Formats: sequence, C-alpha cells, structure tokens
Amino acid sequence: MRKLILSFLVIPMATQFGFGQNRLSLSDAVAIALKNSYNIQLAKNNVEIAAINNYVGVAGGLPTVTATVSDVENATSINQKFPDPSRNVTRSGVSSNNMNANITAGILLFNGFRVKAAQQRLAELQKMNEDMLNAQIQGTMAAVMTSYYDVVRQQNLLNTIEKSIEVSQQRIDVIKSRKEVGLANNADLYQAQIDLNALIQSKQAQQLIIDQGKTNLLSLLFVSPDSAVVIKDSIVVDEKVTLSQIKPLALKNPQIAAAEQQIKINELLERETAALRVPTLRATTGFNFSNTKSGAGFILENRSYGPFLGVNLAIPIYNGMISKKQQQVAEINTRNAKVQRDQFLLNIETGTVRTYQAYSNALAQLKTAKENQILSKQLLDLVMQRFQLGQATIIDVKLAQQSFENESYRLVNLAFTAKVAEVELKRLANIIEP
Repeated sequence: MRKLILSFLVIPMATQFGFGQNRLSLSDAVAIALKNSYNIQLAKNNVEIAAINNYVGVAGGLPTVTATVSDVENATSINQKFPDPSRNVTRSGVSSNNMNANITAGILLFNGFRVKAAQQRLAELQKMNEDMLNAQIQGTMAAVMTSYYDVVRQQNLLNTIEKSIEVSQQRIDVIKSRKEVGLANNADLYQAQIDLNALIQSKQAQQLIIDQGKTNLLSLLFVSPDSAVVIKDSIVVDEKVTLSQIKPLALKNPQIAAAEQQIKINELLERETAALRVPTLRATTGFNFSNTKSGAGFILENRSYGPFLGVNLAIPIYNGMISKKQQQVAEINTRNAKVQRDQFLLNIETGTVRTYQAYSNALAQLKTAKENQILSKQLLDLVMQRFQLGQATIIDVKLAQQSFENESYRLVNLAFTAKVAEVELKRLANIIEP
C-alpha cells in the first residue's frame, strides 16, 4: 500500500515533463494513465467509502442520543358532570395545550458480539478495497506498457520496410545505369519498380497500424485520441526473471489477497447472522418533560418532569426460522468464497507457468534471431555489392531482401513477445514498474 500511495504522489510531477512537447516516454504514459484512469478513480472512491464505513459507530457500538419535542394545541368541547350539580361544566371551543419534550440516550450492552464482528468485517472490507485498488493500478500499468511497446514494435517494423525501400531504390538505380549501356532491359526495370511500389504500399499500411496503435494507447491514457505524440524507444527485455522468483509472489498478489479478505468478510457475516438469535440487552437513560394546560375541565394544568433510567432485554423466540435460514445461507456464501479463492489460485498459478514458458521460449529464440538478423543484413549488403558489380542477379537481390525483412520481423516480434510476457509476469507478482 505504501508503494501504491507513492505512485500517486509522483504523478503530478511526471505529467509536467515530456508530453507537452509531444514526446511520450513510457514513464510519462504510465503516470498519465494512473492520473486519468476512470477505473482507478472508481477504485479509489471505493477505498474512501470503505475507510469511512470502518468506524465503530457504523458497526453499532456507540451510544445514540435522541431529542424529541411536541407541542399540540387543541380546541375541544367539554361536558363534565359531578355528584354536585353546581360543579358541572359544559363548554364548547375550550383551548388546551399539550407539550412534551424528552432527550433519550441508549447504548447496546450485549447482542452476541455482533458489534465486534461488524467492526472486524468493516476493517476487512477496507483492506479488500485497498487490494483491489492496487490490482487495478498494476493492471492499468501493464495495459499501458503493452500498448506502448506495441507501438514501438510497429515502428521497428516500419524501419525495416524503409530499409527495404532504400535497397529497392538502389536496385532501380543500378538497373537504370545498366539499361543506359544496354546491359539491362525494361522487364527488369518494371519488376524492380513493381517491387518498390509494393513496399511503399506496405509502408503506408504499416503507418496506419502505427497511428491506430497510438490511438489505442491514448485511449488508455484517457486523453484526446487525436493528440499528436512522438514515441522513440526500443524494446529491452529483462532476462533475469525466474519462475522461482515470480511464482511465490504471484500467489500473494492483490487479487488473491482480496479473495482471502472476501472469505474473512463472509465468515464475519456468519457471526453477525448468528448473533441475531441471541438476546439483546440495551440500556437507556434520559430526561422527560410534560406540560398539559386546559381552559376548563377537571384538570387545568398538569406538569411533570425528571430523569429516567431503564434496561431493555429483547429475547428472540420465533420469527419463522428466518435467522436460522440466513445463517445457513451465510455459511454457503463462505464456502463459495473459498471455492472461488481456490479456483483463482489455480488460474493464477497456471497463468504464471504458461506465461513464463512463453517468456523463456521467446528469450531462447531471441539469441538466434539476433544472429540471423545480423547475418541477413550482411548478406543483403554483400548481394547488393555483387549486384552493382554485375555478379548477382535481380532474383538474388530480391531473395536477400526478403530474408532481411523476414528475419527483422521475427526479431522484433520475438522481442515484443518476450517483453509482454515479462510485463505480465511482473503484474502477477505485483512488482511491475515502468
């Protein structure tokens, strides 16, 4: 939780740098998302609500004080007869006033420890909401990082296409030079121009993918989707992540902690429900004041006032077995929470192992992919040199060009796959950082 709070403290500072100049770094992107995310704002509000409710008064453990005042004015008809006829009273429209005021304080003395169980439940509910907020923050960071590196990947793919366009343009220039001296024909020139045009179309299509990727990223940052941003970065994979390091942390991540808190909350609800079948003892005290006036009648004025003290004992005898049924339902809800926790644990463990398998496999392929990309680049340069000297055909150049494109694509995609797996592993372990 401390780390969670610190992450929010640095957000205002981080958003002041970089993005204003349209240059967007990963740390800026994460900071903006954490600041603007609607889901995080809702989760923060839930934490605040739970903190407010985590109070002994909400659990019913504090005294209650009530003051009431009533003042009733009446107009009545009186017809009173006595043994002495001279005392008889018969009168219409007699005004009378009845005023009552009291202040009452009551406190719960015992109700089967229901108040204590409610206090503990409210505390556990606050912890659960804090864990859910932490999980939401980690999920937001992971989504932003994945989208950010996807834009970087697509830009690297664009760089490969641009490099291939340069080679195709060089090939056209060589063919034109040869054609001038009668060593090449129009067929070679047309084919080279077709290949170049196809690459230009691929570049345009790739630029669309990049633009849409940036739009997706901006939506995760909750800023205007047509904002102009520049991303200049590379994909660097942390190769030191191990399953022995991640798995124990993943089994303690905030989502699992929240599931554990839900079990405790349901167990406390069981205790609260069971307490409904226990006698309740309540003490009350206060002060009463009563004043009655009448314009005629047997009593013209009656005033009483003074303190009072009482004890109330309520013993539940029978309510249609509702309390018993509620307790049985509460017990089933606790069992369901445990089953959901166990299922969640299994899913997290399975997901961690599967993600690590993808991560380690991508890392294993990366080394070979880097070597192949370097070799394909060297091969393309060599074939182009030979083509300029007339020692390689246009087909040789095209094959070397395709090999360079394929190996470059493979290298970038493997690096992205490994990075996404790394981010997911760190999210599961609750150690993700931009």
